[in-house]
Amino acid sequence: MIELQHHQYWMNQALVLAEKAGNEGEIPVGAVIIDQNYKLIASAYNQKEKFQDCTAHAEIIAIRHACKKLDSWRLNNCTLYVTLEPCFMCAGAIIHSRLKTLVYAVDDFKTGCIRTVMNLPDSFVSNHNLQVFAGIQEKASRELLQSWFNNRRLYR
Repeated sequence: MIELQHHQYWMNQALVLAEKAGNEGEIPVGAVIIDQNYKLIASAYNQKEKFQDCTAHAEIIAIRHACKKLDSWRLNNCTLYVTLEPCFMCAGAIIHSRLKTLVYAVDDFKTGCIRTVMNLPDSFVSNHNLQVFAGIQEKASRELLQSWFNNRRLYR
């Protein structure tokens, strides 16, 4: 029960960042990374448009900040919370950074590479055992994404 409360708390923080991304014209995805003591290490949101950088996904930015803060590319005892199932690029970064746990809100049936379109963490190419929890704050994340995409289509 305590773990679920922590997951909900941190996913809510990621959702706040996702809303910020959406308000800035970015696809609304937010991410936070915490350590084993539930201390915030890094937070980020999508910024592809802002930086004109295809790698500026919330997960990648958060991982970069966490590595810099911890002065290590290994995030062994850290947990990443993200509002949308990571894509191939982000799944690769998650595996290579050795994150202990990934918690995501909603499946991505177009590009999700954790459990939906592909299962990269459990594939033969993965050299790391990643704990995965999905569906935390799923409804809120799905509604945020759907609303953002619906509004974007209306004003094109």
